[in-house]
Amino acid sequence: MNIVITGASKGVGYCTALNLAKKKEHKIFALSRDVAGLKKLSESVDSGSIITISCDLTDEKSINECVQKIRGNASSIEVLINNAGLLIKKPFLELTSADWQAVYNVNVFGVVNITRAILPLLLKGSISRKTNVRSHIVNISSMGGIQGSVKFSGLSAYSSSKSALIGISECLYEEYKSEGVCVNSIALGSVETEMFQKAFPGMKASAEVEEISAWLADFAINGFNFFNGKLIPVSNSTP
Repeated sequence: MNIVITGASKGVGYCTALNLAKKKEHKIFALSRDVAGLKKLSESVDSGSIITISCDLTDEKSINECVQKIRGNASSIEVLINNAGLLIKKPFLELTSADWQAVYNVNVFGVVNITRAILPLLLKGSISRKTNVRSHIVNISSMGGIQGSVKFSGLSAYSSSKSALIGISECLYEEYKSEGVCVNSIALGSVETEMFQKAFPGMKASAEVEEISAWLADFAINGFNFFNGKLIPVSNSTP
């Protein structure tokens, strides 16, 4: 499979890319604006199965250049994992317009723009429905984005952006369910990553990044056989 994953320079994205690379038949396009992190990722595998591409999801020109590079290495894409995210933790009254814009530029508009640019390749990756092979878009949301779930103070911009992502996923499912492109959103609980520790210093996350990324890698390549248009909470607490 040809797989694109955003936010691949650290955390869940980084470890998921490594897990996917364990199967030599996959070609992974790892995207991030963190060039140093991408270099570390590339040096962590020796199979050549990971192609790193610098991409700024807040810049449409950067996205278009990135997709051109992908097209130069693959005629189709079978999996897109929209993992990149930005979290700004501040009390509501302290969040500026620039803060809101920054969060939504990555978590909402960035997902929309990269998905729109890669969708033609995903449609090419959708083989005849009779073969039960689909392309798969996996959008990484959050438990904080689910209506009625426990919310953390200071995350109004982040959590609401993840709610928007869930709605976008459902709309994409409706539009492309007959064209062989599956769309699911994954609502992660707390994961022990650099982003989590920065937002909640000293707090222990409920899941380790290694176990979540192993689950996500498997879901990305097999989940479309069981789920489409679904919101799947991946958390050991309810809500």
